[in-house]
Amino acid sequence: MAPLNIPLDALTSRFTDRFNSVRAQSISTRFANLKPISEFLDLKRLSKPANFGEVQSRVNYNLSYFSSNYAAVFVMLSIYSLLTNLTLLFVIILVSGGLYGIGKLGGRDLDLGFARFTTSQLYTGLLVVAVPLGIWGSPISTVLWLIGATGVTVFGHASLMDKPIENAFSEEAV
Repeated sequence: MAPLNIPLDALTSRFTDRFNSVRAQSISTRFANLKPISEFLDLKRLSKPANFGEVQSRVNYNLSYFSSNYAAVFVMLSIYSLLTNLTLLFVIILVSGGLYGIGKLGGRDLDLGFARFTTSQLYTGLLVVAVPLGIWGSPISTVLWLIGATGVTVFGHASLMDKPIENAFSEEAV
């Protein structure tokens, strides 16, 4: 039996082109393209697709048309996941603040009067405190939840939201 060869380049080439155009944009231009909420949540355009080809067509259209709205949905779900996982939020703030504080020392030792700590001791202390708290904060399950919730929300919306009428007629061949 011959081994199964999957052409990964053919599968991923579409995504790299799409993501390169997204990476080239700044955040201000990314969110300047937000569609109005009345258009994004237009219940009159929600319908069940007839077949998988229509699902693909809708997803391709809606991912590019509503890309800024989908990015905003991802940001909102990220904020929600951090607000519901306060341990992880605390660890992120602790590590960020610790790294900022150690960086502000500029390589000098921290002298508290009763003790003197070197930068490597401070980094080690931050690591010793942050790793167990980080494991307890369950970042992997939070990231997996975020990926799943964003995927279901974005692809669910993209597959159920029908294209505008004027765009539907422009695709038909005469």
